[in-house]
Amino acid sequence: MVTQALTQELIDAGEKLLEALDASGLNVRAAFWFFSPEPGVWKLMLSIPRLVGQGPKKAYKRIQACLAKIPDAAPSLSLDDVALVEAGSPVLKLLRSAIQTGSGISGIRFTNNVINGVVIHDAHIYRLL
Repeated sequence: MVTQALTQELIDAGEKLLEALDASGLNVRAAFWFFSPEPGVWKLMLSIPRLVGQGPKKAYKRIQACLAKIPDAAPSLSLDDVALVEAGSPVLKLLRSAIQTGSGISGIRFTNNVINGVVIHDAHIYRLL
């Protein structure tokens, strides 16, 4: 699990995973690193409606297959660092109320902000549709 700082290596690995997911034909609606201060960890959050409907085992297997296509992503990025989120998840709805990107890959750092009274400690946003 990623614990401490979000390094450039992890940011790059997350972008390469998003590219691999896009190349595999998945409709990635959101992709962003999100820091949760209570456990002190970063998670790469992905919203892929097509995978959510398949159940967690099949969904994470598909993500792992894309991750395996990125030889230089390991050991910095593993499946343990990834969380699949539903389109209606609170954190996703909150971020979308403040930021929307195009379908490309952005690099927006969103640090120490408040949205609707909720503190967002840190996030690195690739895509929010």
